[in-house]
Amino acid sequence: MAEMSELLKVDGLHAGYLGIPAVRDLSLTVGEGEVVALLGPNGAGKTTTLSTIAGLLDPISGTIRFDAQDVTGRPAYRIARLGLSLVPEDRALFYGLTVRENLRLGRGQQGLSQGELLEMLPELEKCLGRKAGVLSGGEQQMLAVGRALVGRPRLLLVDEMSLGLAPVIVERLLPILRRIATELGTGVLFVEQHIAMALEIADRAYVLNHGDLVLSGTAAELRGRRDLVEASYLGEAKIEDIEPAHPLS
Repeated sequence: MAEMSELLKVDGLHAGYLGIPAVRDLSLTVGEGEVVALLGPNGAGKTTTLSTIAGLLDPISGTIRFDAQDVTGRPAYRIARLGLSLVPEDRALFYGLTVRENLRLGRGQQGLSQGELLEMLPELEKCLGRKAGVLSGGEQQMLAVGRALVGRPRLLLVDEMSLGLAPVIVERLLPILRRIATELGTGVLFVEQHIAMALEIADRAYVLNHGDLVLSGTAAELRGRRDLVEASYLGEAKIEDIEPAHPLS
């Protein structure tokens, strides 16, 4: 993979709730146009990580740099203005508004036109006049991604895109993240439970377990060591188990 400009750099992050860390000493990077998967079992700290990067949670310690700026502890709206968009686990749609109205709310001055967005997410076109609340789960998830994308973010965070969806729907949705990175140059950091599918579209991956980083590497390395990935979910593998070792940044 060609060397790319570093867009996000998280260093020594401790994050959690009421001063109790759910994530400890986490360091990770995402480059421009790179797709990075954040994997791990339930309760590993993945959502906490995304929420802290996006500014929804204050970090306990550590630093977060986005586009060469220190954004540690900045409020979410200020980080969003720099070009970060988050698709949360609950999708956070306005269910009483139409698809078109939801998309209009997400568009900035330099955002994608409706035509550009529908070229990337063509299945939304038939839904434009329908209220978000009557869409299928897959259509709602596509709308959530579309609303985050319409502002043309530099960094896109996606939490559990496949939640509650059938595998056949996930197979159609996840490759959209690869296309976003390739065509727009957007960095993508996504949380996903479907390990094999995630490693098919990602460039690199990090695995968390109980708040600790236990494994990392290129997607190709991890696809070739499924035994290590599975062991990491059980807390039985560590980063140094991958040979050759690769630094985090």
